[in-house]
Amino acid sequence: MARNPLVALVGRPNVGKSTLFNRLVGERLAVVDERPGTTRDRNQAEVEWGGVVFTLVDTGGIEMLTTAPVGDGPDDTVPLAEDSAQFIPEIRAQAELAINDADVLLFVVDALDGITAADEEVAEVLRRTNKPVLLVASKADNAQRRQDTLEFYNLGMGEVFAVSGLHGSGTGDLLDAVVEQLPRWGEETDDEEAIKIAIVGRPNVGKSSLLNRMLGEERTIVSPVPGTTRDAIDTSLTWHGLPLTLIDTAGIRRRGKIVPGVERYSVLRALRAIKRADVALLLVDAVEGVTAQDAHVAGFVLDDFKSVVVVVNKWDLVTKDEHTMQAYLKQVRRDLRFMDYVPVLFISALTGQRVNKVLPTAIQVQEERLVRVPTGELNRIVRNALASQAPPSKAGKRLKIRYASQVSVDPPTFLFHVNDVELVHFSYERYLENRIRDHYSFTGTPIRFSFRRSSEDRQK
Repeated sequence: MARNPLVALVGRPNVGKSTLFNRLVGERLAVVDERPGTTRDRNQAEVEWGGVVFTLVDTGGIEMLTTAPVGDGPDDTVPLAEDSAQFIPEIRAQAELAINDADVLLFVVDALDGITAADEEVAEVLRRTNKPVLLVASKADNAQRRQDTLEFYNLGMGEVFAVSGLHGSGTGDLLDAVVEQLPRWGEETDDEEAIKIAIVGRPNVGKSSLLNRMLGEERTIVSPVPGTTRDAIDTSLTWHGLPLTLIDTAGIRRRGKIVPGVERYSVLRALRAIKRADVALLLVDAVEGVTAQDAHVAGFVLDDFKSVVVVVNKWDLVTKDEHTMQAYLKQVRRDLRFMDYVPVLFISALTGQRVNKVLPTAIQVQEERLVRVPTGELNRIVRNALASQAPPSKAGKRLKIRYASQVSVDPPTFLFHVNDVELVHFSYERYLENRIRDHYSFTGTPIRFSFRRSSEDRQK
């Protein structure tokens, strides 16, 4: 399966890369904030233009300063986003990785600022890449600013594309130029075929470390500071012939603890990542155990009927004997008793211990998500369940199940035709689920039940 060509947005901080990224992609995927340093990892998404599909990558700004210029004076600077100064070397490394991976580079400069010393440094770096580079002057929101962009011809990078990420002006011409520069690799990658695996959890449980370990490269920034990952980051790979998309997400806090602004957008993006995933890897810190926050994140996953693998990370930090794992597993089952059907893995992203089991388990869980129970077999299971434990009754009227069928997969959904929907009690619904799982485990996968009054009972 051929990969999409890769186009990377690069430039110094706060020149409008993320705003332009969102405009070209057509939806708000990158976190946008007026403070430099907001984008830390490589955020990427597909763009289609003129029938050509490519992957657009947003990067953190390339700069080694703790402040960013906003004018010509020595005091005309603004501080980088809170805590971003400590990440500057990592941000630069991520941008350089994107440059190395990309087929076309979009060098983004700021029409408001004009040419800065930092722009000239970035230009010098890009001249050494031997890759197509398109110079993009962003924030050209009116005629005067578009006229001012002529200054950037002095960088010697060729034609200047004056664009407005905010309003969209000039982006059509830019996309035309991008498509002209792209290599052709035959048929496009169909991401719909890929199994989408989201790595989720509360902050600082090792989500990015796990992704980097599975990929064998520093794909995302890893730091002991909670909240380092702000965007939901997609990484495509092929595993034993299967196309996969791994999604690293920002840590999800309890709603009352979410800080307004950038963090709120990051959490919303993580929740959207869960919605488009097939399987969620729910990471738990082995040292701290399952917390109320972990159960809170698990609830988000189950609300969307996504399949789950619980991954207990940092297992190398736990003092162990021959009974530790079994005792810990029992505790996890108690703490997450509402999802006792999910597999639990004990790993260390730091040392690599049992990380090789994560993808096979996630793929097995995805396969379970697509299992279909034959109608005859399902009704036999239901009849035996009814015989073993009588359905509930209310006011002398007992629940009767006339017929059952599996109406869909992904997630497995079962429709029961009954005499009276009001007689269905949650406890008996759970009993029926357990009886079905006795024969078809649906490992790691939630089951959806629907009850409808049968036609023969409607006629009475």
